[in-house]
Amino acid sequence: MLKRFLPNQHVQDIFEINPTMLKQKGIKGIITDLDNTLVAWNVPDATPEIVEWFNKMEENGIRVTIISNNNEKRVKLFSEPLKTPFVYSARKPFAKAFKKAAKQMKLSKDEIVVVGDQLMTDVLGGNSAGFYTILVVPIVKTDGVWTRINRRIERKILSWMRKKGLITWKE
Repeated sequence: MLKRFLPNQHVQDIFEINPTMLKQKGIKGIITDLDNTLVAWNVPDATPEIVEWFNKMEENGIRVTIISNNNEKRVKLFSEPLKTPFVYSARKPFAKAFKKAAKQMKLSKDEIVVVGDQLMTDVLGGNSAGFYTILVVPIVKTDGVWTRINRRIERKILSWMRKKGLITWKE
């Protein structure tokens, strides 16, 4: 059961995910979380580095869709300047939003990666929906109330995975 929380890959930040790496895996699309994955949860707009990352993906024919449990106003404000499709109030970890994003992208599950900073929402949801998952280190250590609760549970799961030798990276 706990293996559903195990990401396929772990990276320090979104910038380690590049078109060359993705193309080698046959990836044509990214479903990404927003808060603490692309920018800090309390930052409303994309940073210049994130804009450049999105441009690089587009130049290489890699589609990106943002899915977030946050409200429409927050996700729309961030996504529209990037001309990026989005799904808000996604109710992650339920698979429905992930499948909706894949359908919008017109790609199959094996052509998409799911990227996020939380085991409890992004990795569990992506794995449950059948996608390759990449866990990124959260951008900031602060979180909203519900995310703080999730982080406590995540620490216990990560500790168990370390003891079982399923992961080797440091927190």
